[in-house]
Amino acid sequence: MDETFDREKVVDCMFDPVTSLILAELEDGGKECSFLAQQASISESEVIERLSYLIDHEFIFKNSNDEKCLLVANSDKLSTIVENSENFDAAISSIEEMDSYLN
Repeated sequence: MDETFDREKVVDCMFDPVTSLILAELEDGGKECSFLAQQASISESEVIERLSYLIDHEFIFKNSNDEKCLLVANSDKLSTIVENSENFDAAISSIEEMDSYLN
C-alpha cells in the first residue's frame, strides 16, 4: 500500500487539543458529528474541517446520509502512525515540557 500522506501533518492533527478530544471520543466506536461537535463545543462543519486530512487519508471514515454524519476511527492505522512516527518522541517531549510549565 502506497502511503501518500504527510506523517508530521497527521501527528499534528492528532495532538491538536480539539482534534485529540474528538479522537478520544471515537476510541470506543463511531459517533455522530452532532455529538462530537457538542462535546468539543464547535460546529459540525468545524468537526469535519478539523478531521478533513485524517478523513482524506482514511484515518477516519466518514459515513453520511441526508440526516446524519457518522465518523469512525481507523484505530489500527492511527496506532501505526504513532508507533512508527519519528515525531512521536518529539511530541511526547513537547507535552512533557508544556506540563512542566503548567506545574
